[in-house]
Amino acid sequence: MTKIIDTTMKRRDFLRASVAAAAMGGVASLGLGSRPAFAQAGTLNFQAAWINDAEFMGYFIAIENGYYADEGLTVNYLSGGPDVIPESTLISGRADIALTSPDTTIRAIAEQGAPFKIIGQQYQKNPIGVVSLASSNISSPADLVGKTLAVPPVNTTSVEAMFRLAGVPIDQVRIVPYQFDPTPLIQEEIDASIDFVTAVPYIVEQAGKEPVWFLLYDFGFKIGNDTIVVTEETLANRRPELVSWLRASRLGWEENAVDLERYPAMYADSWFAGTGRSTEVDTFQNVAQEPLQAHPDGYFSMTEETIAETIASLAEVGITATRDMFDTTLLEEI
Repeated sequence: MTKIIDTTMKRRDFLRASVAAAAMGGVASLGLGSRPAFAQAGTLNFQAAWINDAEFMGYFIAIENGYYADEGLTVNYLSGGPDVIPESTLISGRADIALTSPDTTIRAIAEQGAPFKIIGQQYQKNPIGVVSLASSNISSPADLVGKTLAVPPVNTTSVEAMFRLAGVPIDQVRIVPYQFDPTPLIQEEIDASIDFVTAVPYIVEQAGKEPVWFLLYDFGFKIGNDTIVVTEETLANRRPELVSWLRASRLGWEENAVDLERYPAMYADSWFAGTGRSTEVDTFQNVAQEPLQAHPDGYFSMTEETIAETIASLAEVGITATRDMFDTTLLEEI
């Protein structure tokens, strides 16, 4: 998954306006005061975080293999994209469940009073990392001293936190802007870039170069990604359905793990049609993301340790998270 457009401020501003409208009495019109007319018992509207790719494979499998139907659920899958703000679909009532970025969601709760609860996380380790060429001999933040690192504006604070946590003076690294285009790396105009390690290394390989990478997570910035978020109202009123959704979705990811090369090809002409991506890149992503998602306690797990790490890591970038923003009790019921 390569997210090309930096929409951080636009997302924050839009979400802030949505939450403010709800707080000023527009609750019912935004869907927070009552369930939308189209929502029916057993029907859940699920907002993805990006356009269709292997990042959402487990949910496609759960739909196609009838795992949601077995739980008595009808799941309406809503594709994402650069102009979709998952948290805002929750506020508006268009979605019952959304996949979000933990920093955006927690900032909305802490600073804007958004009525959200995090009930699971898809990625145990955030797939954002430092990608470089093997010839550059970069395997840690310390190896970037004296080198050129391309950083998208949206990731600046996370990168600063990584260097700080690793004890590496950031002023000894040349930071340049990056637009999620690996061409400068392939052409060796830069030494490394911040990107999704589940996709960009494949592009580098296709250009005839040998990529290497490490995660920001592995050097102290320990947050996950694709947090599973609902409103407090949905949690209170639709808890059994949410537990069923988590159970069926977990089955989808477990089935995917049996053969990571099977479903990208199977869905090439359906779920992945029209994305402009090849089956090969979706297969690469599906394989690369598996170790970032798997957990001994099952997919979506959030342990007290991982929650504490998330809280501490977000504090490094000025975001105040608290334990009560996370609800692990639904996972305990699966």
